[in-house]
Amino acid sequence: MSAARLTAIYHVTDTPQTIAARAKAIAVEQSVEMPVAAITAQHVLDDIVGEVQGITDLGGGRFEVRIGLAVATTGLEAGQLMNMLFGNTSLHPDVVLHDVEFTDEMFAAFGGPRHGLAGLRAMAGAGTRALTCSALKPQGLSSQGLAAIAAQMAEGGLDFIKDDHGIADQAYSPFAERVPAIAEAIAQTGSRTHYFPSLSGHIEQMRRQIAVVRDAGLRGVLIAPMIAGVSTFHQLVRDNPDLVFMGHPALSGSGQIAQPLLLGKLFRLFGADATIFANHGGRFGNPPSVSRALAEAALQPWGALKPAVPVPAGGMTLARAPEMLQFYGKDVMLLIGGDLLSAGDRMAQEAAKFQQTVMN
Repeated sequence: MSAARLTAIYHVTDTPQTIAARAKAIAVEQSVEMPVAAITAQHVLDDIVGEVQGITDLGGGRFEVRIGLAVATTGLEAGQLMNMLFGNTSLHPDVVLHDVEFTDEMFAAFGGPRHGLAGLRAMAGAGTRALTCSALKPQGLSSQGLAAIAAQMAEGGLDFIKDDHGIADQAYSPFAERVPAIAEAIAQTGSRTHYFPSLSGHIEQMRRQIAVVRDAGLRGVLIAPMIAGVSTFHQLVRDNPDLVFMGHPALSGSGQIAQPLLLGKLFRLFGADATIFANHGGRFGNPPSVSRALAEAALQPWGALKPAVPVPAGGMTLARAPEMLQFYGKDVMLLIGGDLLSAGDRMAQEAAKFQQTVMN
């Protein structure tokens, strides 16, 4: 019986004359990374060396290359999985990691979201409607300054408020001071708004930050897996299954890992309950097709994993909320930050208008 394999799907720019050799080279590079002729152990040749499972001409000099990689080489560990999927081959600018097909063993090992769409809706008391979220900005404000903004947003009834991902443990707003101050300011409004502080630093710092989050009575956090490291991210999810983890896309935009795969599938596999991404028509230029594919990747039936909540963001405005609901439907969390913050003294009223949009 042959060893279990996952299938990595690459899009490669090449020529019809050389693509077969190129595919074989990728299979070797992403498995044993040495001349196959020098390998004498038969079990390595049979079970470990990557195998080309298929090549499809996509037109325009692009080819889909399917490579079978031994599940055993991943160690069922998040960082090593990323390494085996794309470690060395990511250094070639003409190769994109487009998709991956996993085994049931891998779904079970990584676990996916612990809460997902249904869990976040239950937290917000949202039924089957869409969810709302905003971001605390700008960094540089004191803890009390950010708490005052959070209170205005909570007065408007938003479901969730998160730290901007740039807010960390800076001297002007230390984590241990900021988080309880914001939690208290929200609690005083009587709103059921949930606040997700941003984790930063190394894993021990993040563990201490999670202790602060728990002491403040909060139920979730924001994390940027590509900055924290996917192994750190996955371990924190394992250690804290009762907390919601919202994934931020910072440092994910090289373009060599397809966004629907990275943000919609891999973040979900490692435990993101919600995944933020750059919506079309905003600051970052994704086309609508990528936005739709990413939302579908987060939500679609996939092994036994719970759906993650797609969170389109990146320069969204209140005026676009109805259009976004029409595009994504109700299985979405709308994230509007800067436009809401620009309302100034009318922030609570504008937040209430935003919230009402998803109620209709």
